[in-house]
Amino acid sequence: MPRFAYVAIDHKHKTVKGSVTAESPYAARKHLRTKGLHPTKIKEATGDQAKKKLTGVFRKGNKKQVAEFTKQMSTLLNAGIKLTESLTVLIQQIPDVQLRNAVADIRDRVVTGESFADAMGEYEDYFDVIYVSMIRVGEVTGTLSRSLGTMAAFIEKRQRLESKMVTAMVYPAMLVVACIGAVLILTIKVIPVIAEQIAKAGQELPWITQALLNTSNVLTSMWVFAIIGGLILFIWAIKKFLSTRRGAHLRDRTILALPFFGPLVKQRIVARFSSTLSTLLSAGLSMAESLKIVAEVTGNTVMNDAVKHARDRILSGADIATPLSDSGVIDPATAHMVFVGEKSGELEQMLKVISENLESSSDLVIERLSAAIEPVIIIVMAIVIGIIAFAAMLPIIKFSAGGQF
Repeated sequence: MPRFAYVAIDHKHKTVKGSVTAESPYAARKHLRTKGLHPTKIKEATGDQAKKKLTGVFRKGNKKQVAEFTKQMSTLLNAGIKLTESLTVLIQQIPDVQLRNAVADIRDRVVTGESFADAMGEYEDYFDVIYVSMIRVGEVTGTLSRSLGTMAAFIEKRQRLESKMVTAMVYPAMLVVACIGAVLILTIKVIPVIAEQIAKAGQELPWITQALLNTSNVLTSMWVFAIIGGLILFIWAIKKFLSTRRGAHLRDRTILALPFFGPLVKQRIVARFSSTLSTLLSAGLSMAESLKIVAEVTGNTVMNDAVKHARDRILSGADIATPLSDSGVIDPATAHMVFVGEKSGELEQMLKVISENLESSSDLVIERLSAAIEPVIIIVMAIVIGIIAFAAMLPIIKFSAGGQF
């Protein structure tokens, strides 16, 4: 059944946009009127329009709203309220306009006979492949409310992990910005004034002050635009290279090989893999289908290759632990736990234990790194600003010692 993009006026005389599934433009207009909308423009949606990939969605705020929407849907369905009625109730409670429009369109498509999972799949920026797969399993098995509850918990857990990383970096980032700001002010504003006064008195500048003055001249001249342009071009070239398969693989390999940060990233990747795979298996997906989905959301090409290799091995009758261990991302101890869980038939529970253990361990590492980074940054700031202050005061001290100031 075709889809039609529309522009309409609602009962509050506001312009709304969206799409609707109908047999013809006439049927689409008729359906919109039953919803209290007066269509002013309607045309068949094609290509990217039909997919409704929205820019800027699934931001941090939207993730919270998606999690809240999912939790409320689970509650309403558990209370015995029908799917379409539950969606209708929640539409009015979603503060994000784009998400509200998406859910409204999903409800309309469900009303016309489309499956809930397929309708959500058109808004993959809101509802990713894991979400849609969980919903599809819930629809088939008749456990949609449980699948929604599991998905809500999964989203909230992933948000907590991400927020811990962000929180740990906020204070160091503020310190770095403050340091850069202080250096720029001293270099651009203070040093030139002092140098000008010393030059007027016919005094020679110390080499360190002269070096900072030269830096100030560059930063306040047209050369700064050439430097900025070069940096932008360099960053663009790096991003272009990293967008390729080879570049992404090199980046991920390099990150995993870094001292201190490499092991932390590995723990996060394996924790995400274990948590996601456990969630999908608990929802009733097969191992092969679960690994196919997990491979798309690992966020690391090295782990992606390992998961795909494991899936191929499973399809040929082998175990999952060996290819994961061979990848170098999963340590032997964790791989052995996976092997034990697989052999005992409790892989789902074992993966959950692995995820919880790795998350606790990585949280401790993050706290220690944050505690160690902050004093290091402060010391570096003190040294840099101290050098600049020394360069600023040195010509004044020399001038005073000559008795001419």
